[in-house]
Amino acid sequence: MTALPPAARPAYDDLGTLQEMHADCRAASANLPAGARGRDLERAARAAVRPAPSILFADYPAEQPKRGIEVSAAAQRLANALHLHLD
Repeated sequence: MTALPPAARPAYDDLGTLQEMHADCRAASANLPAGARGRDLERAARAAVRPAPSILFADYPAEQPKRGIEVSAAAQRLANALHLHLD
């Protein structure tokens, strides 16, 4: 693609030819770190074709169990000393 001066450039940019876009992709890939060209790109490719998560209310459980809270013996002694009386 030829560069136009800012005043002559349209508000949108037409797509380049397939060969130009392919060359751009190769140039961008060559400048990526070595790790990004391997595992990261494979992970991104898998994520790109994975279905999106559901946003439907019915797909989520109505009742979520609460996590249990355990109070250690040391915390119990400290609370008793401060007269907080944890039960």
